[in-house]
Amino acid sequence: MANISLVTTFILIGLPHAPALDLPLFGIFLVIYLLTVVGNLLILLVIKLDSHLHTPMYYFLVNLSFIDMWFSTVTLPKMLMTLVSPEGGAISFYSCVTQLYSFHFLGSTECFLYTVMSYDRYLAISYPLRYSTLMSSRTCAMLAAGTWFTGSLHSAVQTTLTFRLPYCGPNQIQHYFCDAPPILKLACADTSVNDMVIFVNIGVVASSCFFLIVLSYVNIVCAILKIRTSDGRRKAFQTCAAHCIVVLCFFVPCVFIYLRPGSRDTVDGIVAVFYTVLTPLLNPVVYTLRNKEVKRALLKLKDKVVYSQSK
Repeated sequence: MANISLVTTFILIGLPHAPALDLPLFGIFLVIYLLTVVGNLLILLVIKLDSHLHTPMYYFLVNLSFIDMWFSTVTLPKMLMTLVSPEGGAISFYSCVTQLYSFHFLGSTECFLYTVMSYDRYLAISYPLRYSTLMSSRTCAMLAAGTWFTGSLHSAVQTTLTFRLPYCGPNQIQHYFCDAPPILKLACADTSVNDMVIFVNIGVVASSCFFLIVLSYVNIVCAILKIRTSDGRRKAFQTCAAHCIVVLCFFVPCVFIYLRPGSRDTVDGIVAVFYTVLTPLLNPVVYTLRNKEVKRALLKLKDKVVYSQSK
């Protein structure tokens, strides 16, 4: 790459906004980042310490919280530096490579994990008596490992194809992190192959995962309708609605950005905020903190901390 690329440093332009909004945006995104990291760390700690939460659903939630914590860390700190420092947008060539690989690795793994989690909920609601057999600990481990492996493979393809091209200037990336579409606009070569791979490897895959998730939730809704008590149906529908909102915040922006080859603009940066900033913040709230079992575990953890301090 060093032999064919004259560019050694890229400049991240950041989100389109008025300069007067630098400090307010910095404060907002800093609070969001801290809440995201603390929230997901808390979920990891609670699930690990409470043996009652060692079930398939929470096993996948541990994976989701771990991904969300690092997914935000890949993009948000650099965005914050861009907002407060004139030199904050500068990123070296190989740091850009690392950021792009990490972003697609974690993002695609989360995409596949959402699909697995919706399938897990489908089995739990539709086949409650056979659920423990169908979703054994070995099956959970294999499904989780499959999401991580597939995510790493997807990211390796995107990163290799993006940075095999020569970059000889300009070096300003119209985004707040290194992503394939805005970087390809700076390439000094034909990018038609890359555009097609992005369309297929990201857009179509994300659309397929979204379709499978929708299919799982359709079956879940059909199973919920069979519940005799109206209170039970209401609670189940509320849970499904919350999950669907998070899934929509993640998948719809992805499809919007990556299924439009050749039409990249600054709007993509604003749209990307939904799945890079908001979704990692919403996941702990929607999937765990609204859950009675997790609330009970949090209270137990709080009591233990208070008791140890009193001693």
